[in-house]
Formats: sequence, structure tokens, C-alpha cells
Amino acid sequence: MSDSEDEQIVWQGRFITAKTRGKWEYVSRARGIKAAVILAIDAGDVLLVEQFRVPLGVNCLELPAGLVGDETENEPVEHAAARELEEETGYRPRHIERIGEFHSSPGMVSESFYFVRAVGLEKVGEGGGTDGENITVHRVPLSGIAGFIAAKRASGCAMDAKLLMLLGSQLI
Repeated sequence: MSDSEDEQIVWQGRFITAKTRGKWEYVSRARGIKAAVILAIDAGDVLLVEQFRVPLGVNCLELPAGLVGDETENEPVEHAAARELEEETGYRPRHIERIGEFHSSPGMVSESFYFVRAVGLEKVGEGGGTDGENITVHRVPLSGIAGFIAAKRASGCAMDAKLLMLLGSQLI
């Protein structure tokens, strides 16, 4: 495939766009929307969220995350991440540190996400998300993360690939 092949929009919704370029078919976020994935650790515990994911048909265990720029054009990543963390978990960060931009499934999705760290957490609410998201918040000791993930997997919960970084050297 050459760079000169034209990208074609096959279908576009409010949040995603299906595209082709040559023989490739892929999906991207509409309107330049990005995502933020939040690493929130407080006193040796990591905050995780669990919610039903329609494409999977089951609950999925994930790091807190949310869209950037879906409601406000040119929204700063740090503002969106802080807002999403509070909505999903009930914790407000004093500061958000941007770690970098990553791609989770580059063979199928052009979407990237900003990986950020939440610093100075303060519990200000219950969390649970908005608009019927029904998010369950888990506060898990990092020392027990492998066992927690194994137990959730055994119960039929799907795992977001970004949880692999929490397992670190336990995989080697």
C-alpha cells in the first residue's frame, strides 16, 4: 500500500468512523476525539473500574478512561482525564501528569490514547459514571493485583489489555 492511496469514509457516526484505504478496513474516532487512560494509585492501591461493554457482551475490568474533546473542542487532555476520573471513581486528582500517547490496536483502529497519571487523590464522591454507565469501582492493592485479575477473569469478566502493565515483571 502506498501513502498515495486515498482514505475513504464508509460510514460515520457521532463517535466513530469506518474507513478504507486500499485493501485495509479500519475504524477511527470521529471529529478528532482522543481518549485518556488514567493510572490512579493511592497509598499502594490502584483504582480500577468494571463496566458492561456492549461489543464484548460482558463486564470488562479496566483502568479508568474517557474521551477527550467529545463535548468540548480542543479540550486539554489533563482536564478531560480529571473529569473522567472523578465521574467514574469519585476521586479528584490534585494534578494529572501526561505519560505519553499510545495506540492500542493499530492494525484495526487508528485511535490513540493519552496515558496519564493522577496525583494527589481526594475522595469526593461515589463515582459510578454518568448516563447509566453503572461503573463499579475497585480499589485494589498493587501487591494483590495478579490475584484480583485472575479472580475477575475466572468469574467471566473480560480484561482490558492495558491491565498488563500492572502485572509488570510478574509475566516474565
